[in-house]
Amino acid sequence: MVRTIISISKEDKDWLEATAAEQGVSMTEVVRSALRMLRAQAERDEPPMTQLLERTQGLWRGEDGLAYQRRLRDEW
Repeated sequence: MVRTIISISKEDKDWLEATAAEQGVSMTEVVRSALRMLRAQAERDEPPMTQLLERTQGLWRGEDGLAYQRRLRDEW
């Protein structure tokens, strides 16, 4: 694991201490858990580019995509 130092407000530190005590874990574990939850939410909301490419692969059933693009640009 990599160690990191962060600065937080007194109110956030108090909340973090109380939450850790309530859950019976360290403050570090509360931060790790919150970070994992935040990352999971972000991945659900915005899937990585590779997933987007996999999901949309093969959607274009028309002609060659590059030929289509060039024809459209020629209209400009």
